[in-house]
Amino acid sequence: MNTEGLFLRPNVIIEPLVDGFSAWFHSVAPVQAAMNLAFLQVPLLESYLESPSTHTEASRNPALRGGYFINIDEERAEDVRALLDAIRRDRAPMLRFAEAVVEAEDLLREHATGYDLTPLYARLPAELAGLVELVYDTNSQASLRFLEPVVYRSAVHTEARQSVQLSIEPGVERPFVLSTPRLSSPDVLDLGIPFRHPGLDALFGTRLRPATLGSLRDALELDDAGAAQLSGLLTSDPSQAPDRHIDGGGRIRYLGHACLLFQTPEAAILTDPFISADTTATDRYTLADLPDHIDLVLLTHGHQDHVVLETLLQLRGRVGAVVVPRSSGGGMADPSLRLYLEGAGFPVVEVDSFEEVPFPGGRVTATPFLGEHADLDIRAKSTYWIELAGRRIFVGADSSGIDPMLYRHVRGQLGKADVAFVGMECDGAPLTWLYQALLTKPVPRAMNITRKLSGSDAEQAAAIVTELGADEAYVYAMGEEPWLGHVMATSYNEDSYQLKQIEKFESWCAENSVRSGHLYGRREWRW
Repeated sequence: MNTEGLFLRPNVIIEPLVDGFSAWFHSVAPVQAAMNLAFLQVPLLESYLESPSTHTEASRNPALRGGYFINIDEERAEDVRALLDAIRRDRAPMLRFAEAVVEAEDLLREHATGYDLTPLYARLPAELAGLVELVYDTNSQASLRFLEPVVYRSAVHTEARQSVQLSIEPGVERPFVLSTPRLSSPDVLDLGIPFRHPGLDALFGTRLRPATLGSLRDALELDDAGAAQLSGLLTSDPSQAPDRHIDGGGRIRYLGHACLLFQTPEAAILTDPFISADTTATDRYTLADLPDHIDLVLLTHGHQDHVVLETLLQLRGRVGAVVVPRSSGGGMADPSLRLYLEGAGFPVVEVDSFEEVPFPGGRVTATPFLGEHADLDIRAKSTYWIELAGRRIFVGADSSGIDPMLYRHVRGQLGKADVAFVGMECDGAPLTWLYQALLTKPVPRAMNITRKLSGSDAEQAAAIVTELGADEAYVYAMGEEPWLGHVMATSYNEDSYQLKQIEKFESWCAENSVRSGHLYGRREWRW
């Protein structure tokens, strides 16, 4: 058996974890991870242990989908207690750091009144020593600036938190990733290795090229029991789709949510990869449909449905570079995507608006991303302009058309677009749904519900298309695709405001001779 060439089964899923919770940008980047651990995840575990049945009942109530409830059966409550005890014991530096951040921000609110900040350094908690700078903006509003590269090298950040679980796609919706930790179980292979571990590249390389069980065992540092579990995830049959490459012209494939694959015979570009592993489904493209080499992966922003480590880690060995927008550098709500992904072993190119990244036969230009982040000062967000095979395509992700003049500037710089892809989740979740743990001062409810994670409505999407001069415009699915429910947790019906706005936008397109569509599942364009 150790000499037989084997492939990873096409329906194997990977779940990157930190202290048992799903790994996403804000649960790995050290400042934000400490805040989420202390003020979201630990209280969530404590709440569950007070009443497990309340959590399980709420997590299975469709009306509460996407709420912060732990979906773990009550008979495993002691396993949850053990997880909480381990976090309190092993992550004490992170928890103390988070408390120190709250103390420091309280200090600034009380004593940073526009005068010299130097005396306040001596009053900072010891946990922040050497990790922050105290700064004013030009309106004399004070804040902490985190020295993020230093924090990554401090006791606040440890790769010991990281692990990976492998299992077979269950065919049913997994628990919501932002709330429910993953516990060990007999049908899951637990890999206690960091995300950057080269053994993962060896494993996921077997989606393309066979390897022996023995070589994979060595690469992943498995014992006998782990090797036995791994063998059940392997097969002698390759699964790659025969039409994953093209011989001429250009092609775009829509793979779900905001994920697009752009191809010519010379190059492949992938945006916001969030891709199904269920190859039994015929209504979607899957990992098996990706080309063997991907020149560039373009990430638009750091939300958990756009930077999906579950997909990205499986592609790391075949990606030339990941292109990310540059952050502001040290802001609480704006961590560096570059540092995050480099720490996970990826080659990264960081860009500002209108900077270009060439690829064989074409180029990508970063373009501005407006709004969608609940009015927080978050700069690590970008749309993209892709030129290949004679076409110019605007990839708008969730950018808002609230100021149409922005897109007039884009057209003035780059020309007329042939195709525009836009997001229209125009009634998104409120500020606290994603950012609560980072807020050291309570936000009044009336204020919170006005600040949403919303993209364009019909009028704003029409303004984007008008200003870009696009002949075609397509709206991403907004979490409607059921295989993405464990991350998206959205629920729509035919009367939902978002869907009504898409219908209105499509009517506008028809009236203005713009070819349009509401994407769902799979779609292909060829020229």
